[in-house]
Amino acid sequence: MLKRAFIIIPVFFAISLNAQTQSNNNISNGAYISLDECIAYGLQHRPAVIQSQLGIAIAKKTNAVNLSAWLPQVNLGANYLHYYNLPTSFSLNSLNPTGPLLIGHPGVINSLTPQLYATQTIFSPDVLYAAKSAHLYVLQAKQSNDSTKINTIATVSKAFYSLLLTLEQMNVLKEDTARLGKNLRDTYHQFVGGIVDKTDYKEAAITLNNSKAQLKQAKENVRPLYATLKQAMGYPTDKDFNVNFDTLQMMKEIVFDTTQQLQFENRIEFQQLETMRKLQVENIKYYKTQFLPTLTASYYYNYQYENNKSSDLFLQAYPYSYLAATLTFPLFTGFRRVESIQRSKLQEQQIEWSQSTLKYTIYVQYTTALANYKSNLYTLNESRENVAMAKDVYNVVSLQYKQGIVAYLNVITAESNLITSQISYINALFQLLSSKVDLDKAMGNISSKQ
Repeated sequence: MLKRAFIIIPVFFAISLNAQTQSNNNISNGAYISLDECIAYGLQHRPAVIQSQLGIAIAKKTNAVNLSAWLPQVNLGANYLHYYNLPTSFSLNSLNPTGPLLIGHPGVINSLTPQLYATQTIFSPDVLYAAKSAHLYVLQAKQSNDSTKINTIATVSKAFYSLLLTLEQMNVLKEDTARLGKNLRDTYHQFVGGIVDKTDYKEAAITLNNSKAQLKQAKENVRPLYATLKQAMGYPTDKDFNVNFDTLQMMKEIVFDTTQQLQFENRIEFQQLETMRKLQVENIKYYKTQFLPTLTASYYYNYQYENNKSSDLFLQAYPYSYLAATLTFPLFTGFRRVESIQRSKLQEQQIEWSQSTLKYTIYVQYTTALANYKSNLYTLNESRENVAMAKDVYNVVSLQYKQGIVAYLNVITAESNLITSQISYINALFQLLSSKVDLDKAMGNISSKQ
């Protein structure tokens, strides 16, 4: 018989899972871990979480790359020239100014010019945009990481509850099988003693076989649920750990204040769209600054070698240097800047409409999750009463059968009602926990900082 009055869940569940311990794994082999510890492990080891954390680092490095344009750019180069035929030049004949021009070939055959030059961007719309939008790109990466963590918390929790649901169903079916086995033995002895006929004995055997088949099916269903939980946690495959769950803690987690008001801003998806909109505003400003000029300062230092003989090229150097400033003012770009501004404004409107669509989606998720939570809570309360009544009925009918008052069919019916009510209660309990996870997620109550 079940030994649970208030809830049909044991205080602790133990599950052997094959797992490969990572170098930074703080779960020792064979340790018992709770749901919170499963979530904590998943937030550290799940590949999707690690990828999103790398996304933050990538965003910061990308900003550093873009902002490097504000710093001086120093380069070293060299230019080597060898003339097979020197250029031709024409000049006046000072002795005969009105005569024909003199033809000459000035210059040297070999020329090598090492050059060191530095440039400094004083103003550029591109680097200005990079500076003003850098924090938004980092925020976008962090929000993506938060979204991944929230999904991980919800996924691990529901996988944990699904596993416990199947395990508790196994516990109930084991007790049911043991109870039916005892009934079969009692019926057999009554049959041998001539108290009951063969039909009662066969009916008891059929009922026991059906219970064994259900137990076997539940056992087979556990293995894929192990895999689902490990996948959600990012847990490897060649060590063991155990999980446990406290009944009292579970009952506390069921409680939810249904009078809370839905706040769209609490949802990470809404926050991500808001960041996209801010980035789009910066994009519009960027295209507007495209009408402004670009100003760059440059310094060049050249160390020129010249000689007609290659072997004597480095005998004499002729250094020179200069400072330059370059101002580029875009006058006409084929209306590219104007069209870019208009396109960015349309894209901003798209994001605003996406926010409106998201609000409808969030509201549907919220109302659905709230309805499921209330329905499962009601079912749980009713199922609890059904379990108590079914146990009383089974005890009375079983005693009446032993006294020869009722037929064995009544025992089968009472047993069927008892196991059905017990399974229904367990399903309602874990469905309630699962629906609460959905409700917390829909409300935006799940924090990535867990």
